[in-house]
Amino acid sequence: MTQGESGTSVANEHITVQVWYFGGILGSGVLMIFPTLVFLGLKNNDCCGCCGNGNCGRRFAMLSSILFAAVGVLGAGYSVIVSAVAINDGPLCETNSTLGLWETPFSNGNYLFNTSFWSVCEKPDDIVSWHLSLFSVLLVMGIIQVALCAVQVVNGLLGALCGDCCRCCDQSDGNA
Repeated sequence: MTQGESGTSVANEHITVQVWYFGGILGSGVLMIFPTLVFLGLKNNDCCGCCGNGNCGRRFAMLSSILFAAVGVLGAGYSVIVSAVAINDGPLCETNSTLGLWETPFSNGNYLFNTSFWSVCEKPDDIVSWHLSLFSVLLVMGIIQVALCAVQVVNGLLGALCGDCCRCCDQSDGNA
């Protein structure tokens, strides 16, 4: 049993199936930890390398950031897909309390612009707005994460192929 918005319990079988796909926890959460840690670690790599060698692992670091950014794109993309499908399908709700009928009455996204249609869902209270709020936030966050990871893929490709951003080692000792 899970707690509904108005404080009433809802059986697990009465929760929308997309919730159980864990798009937010798995896609935008766990799979985004890896790229985040790599990106935070990249700031510790100085532009000039180590021991006078300007290529001291910098290109490898950029290549590894591409791989982890790709994992981030996949995870955030998963979250975006699950959220978009959930918004399109609508919530699972009780539409006939006398028969105890639970269904997804909005199968084609036909409820998004017609709020008067939301009254089809009798229980749980305010399930349509709660469902839209949850999956809209996940959708927007997933899109932002996809964009940030895609930028990092491009940045990593440029860094790996074109080299370091500065040439301070070349200027300081005359050796490359």
